[in-house]
Amino acid sequence: MPARDHFHSVMRIGPVQIGTHRDRNGRTKHAAVCTSDGCSWSADYSSQSAAQLAARTHCCRVR
Repeated sequence: MPARDHFHSVMRIGPVQIGTHRDRNGRTKHAAVCTSDGCSWSADYSSQSAAQLAARTHCCRVR
């Protein structure tokens, strides 16, 4: 059986997507993930505003 997709409320800011998920302890986390080819940047944040700020200020080093 394939793994369930636990992300919801996905939004896109430029090449970065922000998704909401629950961690192992059941707390809501907000993940910011760059979808550009060759860029492997991602981070978890406790608030959506922090994830949005990270998405707006992220600079891909891959061009």
